[in-house]
Amino acid sequence: MKLLSTKATCNSHGQDSSYFLGWQEYEKNPYDEVLNPEGIIQMGLAENQLSFDLLESWLDRNPNVAGFKSNDGKSIFRELALFQDYHGLPSFKKALVDFMAEIRGNKVTFDPNHIVLTAGSTPANETLMFCLAEKGEAFLLPTPYYPGFDRDLKWRTGVEIVPIQCTSSNNFQITEPALQLAYQEAKKRNLRVKGVLVTNPSNPLGTTMSRSELNLLIDFIKDKNIHLISDEIYSGTVYSSPGFVSVMEILKERNDLEDCHAPVWDRVHVVYSLSKDLGLPGFRVGAIYSQNDVVVEAATKMSSFGLVSSQTQYLLSAMLGDKKFTKSYISENQKRLKRRQRMFVSGLQKAGIGCLKTNNAGLFCWVDMSHLLHSNTFEAEMELWKKILYEVRLNISPGSSCHCAEPGWFRMCFANMSEDTLNLAMKRLKAFAAAEFNGSSCSKKVTLQLGFPAIVS
Repeated sequence: MKLLSTKATCNSHGQDSSYFLGWQEYEKNPYDEVLNPEGIIQMGLAENQLSFDLLESWLDRNPNVAGFKSNDGKSIFRELALFQDYHGLPSFKKALVDFMAEIRGNKVTFDPNHIVLTAGSTPANETLMFCLAEKGEAFLLPTPYYPGFDRDLKWRTGVEIVPIQCTSSNNFQITEPALQLAYQEAKKRNLRVKGVLVTNPSNPLGTTMSRSELNLLIDFIKDKNIHLISDEIYSGTVYSSPGFVSVMEILKERNDLEDCHAPVWDRVHVVYSLSKDLGLPGFRVGAIYSQNDVVVEAATKMSSFGLVSSQTQYLLSAMLGDKKFTKSYISENQKRLKRRQRMFVSGLQKAGIGCLKTNNAGLFCWVDMSHLLHSNTFEAEMELWKKILYEVRLNISPGSSCHCAEPGWFRMCFANMSEDTLNLAMKRLKAFAAAEFNGSSCSKKVTLQLGFPAIVS
């Protein structure tokens, strides 16, 4: 008799991906400026550490909130420690939807009655899979996509992922032929397609989706009578034009989406989190927004397995409710991200390395090191990745872990470290690239496929 479940013993979690293996190697030998200056620098973790001082300054100015006290200085710790509204404090839900609207330039609004709180975006995406699909059904995802989706969407739900193959020829934008090809591929595999999931801004590309792409997706799900999930957890990290356009804005603009059987509004769902925009992944605050009452009701029931603590909600409802602070924070955080991205791109340029020229958002760049491959293969990509991890001692994410169809691309994060650490990382990479190129016996011409992002003030 088996003592453990199939789920406990299966190998479908995705933990053996190079994306996660790089983290494991980093944890064995983490860089520290004083204690371990030769260690591995973590460039595989999309954390926003550039604006902690703004958050800490707000906490200093609001000691009662940080100390769980009311405005008159009386402790409310006991009140928060006991059961509150089980599925979210009304004050926090209102503050959160207002913050989401502010990030989107108040071009759209959100109803707090249609938001479901979750302990981060990971359970938000998984909960939507449980709500929208059965085991053995499929969602289409454009490549490259966040490696964690192989775990988040598939592991416990049994839902399958079918890639929408996007390429560098058009900066990895989604096209109608690619959508249709993925849909037909799912049918060949006898998979019923239940929807499309996109990240906007994109992880790992660091780009925003165009209006034409969003309209294409709306047309596609309307035609196929399926769902669309828009993961918008990086919506507040857009630091250059074109600006961020939420799928909710597209829905608001169109007047052809009503259908007596299944209106499109009911089949579009947004995922959000405070992990990236506010840099608070440890607070575990995520959300699902849906106009579909049945989805909201079911997701609310499921949220019992991953609630956000009342203490966290109380603190953040006060912080997000401070409109003067949120306006200032969003603006300053985007300025800091832009400066850091420019610093990173400059370091890449000095190393003779390019990245996606449309990069305008996120905490990372999609970097092209195909000219350093010994052959145009994913085997060569893994060889290069291992050299960078073990010899250069930088943990970056290879494109193959993101299901990229072209070898030689890597995601590199720039916002989770100090400027000094980033400068050191770029110094290491430059020395490595020079040695690799000068030591190569091959005579292939070095071409940076998409050039460098324009650096403008």
